[in-house]
Amino acid sequence: MIVYYMAVLGLSTAEEEVYRHLLRNPGVELDDVHVLLRQDPRVSDAAVRRLRELRIIHEDGGRMWPHKPELVVNRLAQQRLDELYGTIRTLSDPTPLVDALRREAHDRGASAEQAPVERLIGLSAIRERLDELAFFARTEVLSSEPYDALTPENIERSRELDLRCLRRGVVLRSLVRATAVADDTTCAYLQELTAAGARIRVLDGLSELMIVYDRHTALVPVDPKVTSRGALCSSEEGIVTAVVNNFERLWAGAADFADAAGQGDGPPDEPRLTDLQVQVLRAMCTVAKDETGARQVGSALRTYRRHISELMRLLGAENRAHAALLARERGWV
Repeated sequence: MIVYYMAVLGLSTAEEEVYRHLLRNPGVELDDVHVLLRQDPRVSDAAVRRLRELRIIHEDGGRMWPHKPELVVNRLAQQRLDELYGTIRTLSDPTPLVDALRREAHDRGASAEQAPVERLIGLSAIRERLDELAFFARTEVLSSEPYDALTPENIERSRELDLRCLRRGVVLRSLVRATAVADDTTCAYLQELTAAGARIRVLDGLSELMIVYDRHTALVPVDPKVTSRGALCSSEEGIVTAVVNNFERLWAGAADFADAAGQGDGPPDEPRLTDLQVQVLRAMCTVAKDETGARQVGSALRTYRRHISELMRLLGAENRAHAALLARERGWV
């Protein structure tokens, strides 16, 4: 019994049978191959055509010859890998596909257009939208959450979303109340996030609740005094800009989480990185090409490389791999 291994390379059973037949009988005519292999003549003809198109077999002197197995397998494997990489790239950033599908809905007419501001009623609707936005976040998530403490259930649900974003290299900046830091369970979770790369600051009397994804979509409560009434979700540029500006104002006046949690007694000469330096450092550790990293952080290639040189100097690193290791040891990424 023959075991067919070449299906993983994209060949059908009939195509592999023809190729194996030629490996055993190179230089034969294929007029009657369907009889020998007990195939439908149309199936055999189609298999021969495709094998020739893929340059797995070739004709010479009126007879068919197989190409060497090592060349065939390597070529087919590379083609399959290219296809798989393309699929992976699509799955890792499905935003273009979602946008295309949304345009299909919008083409039906004005009645299908999404409202500039969407009202989300109920906890399940808000959570569903947060899950969606967190999944598609690619650059930055800003959050201001005026809670006094998180329950274990809140933490378990938030952990998955937050750590997923951080693993993708998304910059996570969060504002919390000082009372949240005083709660042991909440403080431990915030420490876990900072160790994973999140940037957290503490503000006494924080009352504003807001979340912004990629500076493109903002969520705020319908009623700031009664947050259970629901949330407003908008991608309108003016609304998002106003929310971001408010967040940055609060961020500038907040204290670093490490200081608020009593962890700010490190070496006095330990440098503090700017937001851009953090983004460059994350890009350096996660992307292979400088051109890609520069585009990811939105800077010129020369500027991006200058930042990397400065980061290596701050870390005392001999090369980029050494810099990535030192950065992780210090908790910078």
